[in-house]
Amino acid sequence: MVKIGSVDLSEGTAVVAVISDYPVEQAKAALLRGADILEIRLDLLGIKDTKSALEMIAGLKEEINLSCIATNRLPVDGGKWEGPEEKRIQLLLDILPVVDAVDVELAALPDLRDKLISTAHGLGKTVIVSHHDFNGTPPIEKIKEMLEMAWQCGGDIAKFAAKANSSADTMNLLRVTHEATRPVCMISMGDLGKHTRVTAPFYGSVLTYGSIGEAVAPGQLNIAELKRTMKVLL
Repeated sequence: MVKIGSVDLSEGTAVVAVISDYPVEQAKAALLRGADILEIRLDLLGIKDTKSALEMIAGLKEEINLSCIATNRLPVDGGKWEGPEEKRIQLLLDILPVVDAVDVELAALPDLRDKLISTAHGLGKTVIVSHHDFNGTPPIEKIKEMLEMAWQCGGDIAKFAAKANSSADTMNLLRVTHEATRPVCMISMGDLGKHTRVTAPFYGSVLTYGSIGEAVAPGQLNIAELKRTMKVLL
């Protein structure tokens, strides 16, 4: 089974705290509220250069001993990165030695995406290959196709997040989660899919994401709510 740093995902779903502002303060709050992993959102933090990124991560590690995922999202995927695609991916490449995992979009430019994935694997880092759809949830076979593509290009974890426009959308997503043969992170976004933040782990999703401050994705719960609800169900 896949690990992210010291977190063995075969032992249960990991709760990931999204660090989107005031990194040290949010990371401390994440630890207190029971998060297992930090997702460092370079795009939301407004970090565009390697020096600033490395200094920020070093500051986090001085205070918090949690495994870290590095993410740098484009607006089309719910992020705020503005600038050349080459620079976006290069920033992730530059900080690979000091993080435990990296998240890269399936739709990223193939040459850049594949270089990031191969470099990450060469350094022993875990790779999440993700796909986001903020308009709706495709049919089951299309979801399965996207997951297969994410695994085929080198993803250790295939992440699929799509807006739910009906209860059937959430049920289809949970069905695919249950039938997945390799590690997945599955999220049904929006009010109709909010419960999947808690229920998808029971069907096999290895990661679930929560906020410390404001939600950074539709239907995202804060870490305290997420941990509390999962504890009740467990």
